[in-house]
Amino acid sequence: MGAVGIYQWLDNVLRTEYEEVRLLKQSGRGSVRLIRHRATGRRFILRRYSGEAEVYRKLLDYSCPNLPETLEVAVDARPGEGVRSLVLEEYVQGDTLDFLLREALFTPEEVRKTARQLCRALWVLHSLGAVHRDVKPENVILRGDEAVLIDFDAARLHKPELESNTQILGTAGFAAPEQYGLSQTDRRADIYALGILINVMLTGQHPSQRQAEGRLGRVVERCTRVNPARRYLNVLRLMEAL
Repeated sequence: MGAVGIYQWLDNVLRTEYEEVRLLKQSGRGSVRLIRHRATGRRFILRRYSGEAEVYRKLLDYSCPNLPETLEVAVDARPGEGVRSLVLEEYVQGDTLDFLLREALFTPEEVRKTARQLCRALWVLHSLGAVHRDVKPENVILRGDEAVLIDFDAARLHKPELESNTQILGTAGFAAPEQYGLSQTDRRADIYALGILINVMLTGQHPSQRQAEGRLGRVVERCTRVNPARRYLNVLRLMEAL
């Protein structure tokens, strides 16, 4: 069965054996839905979007408590029609950091614990040659005492032969400067975004408005340097600093 046939088969299975619970997100690129398996009642996340699913495909073979499990991936690529992707993944039950930050800020110890867990998630992605490119409060779910990094729609594989990204994706305020076409993004773009996230968890604000103090403030400062070469070399170094 070719790629198009697999896409159509999976699409048919999803339409007949599952039912929609609710629409979680809709954009020009696609949609994210919470669905339920009719026979078992189990809930899953279904992603439909325009673009490749190369990072999701790599995640099929990996398991990490700080990443949702990727269960099925199918891509429909037809000449002149672009690429469509279908992804079925684990439903992570919990609250997003975005929701939790509306109620209260995090203590320094809570920030260290959460940031270390996100570093573990990023270590898996970076080991696969992937860059998340959209680390932000809406894309982190706290499942009990575990932080889970979600949503790889903006993720891409690092391609050393390219000078810059072919598509500019990310969230203003969290995206590193190089994500705006200055150069190709690599793992240090995620370190930049994680530094912003640490600051927001501590202060409720972007470091350009109010930077955290003390040791964690110095961690934020290094994570968010404009020149990628002056940031932490990788997330293991960042974990040591935390």
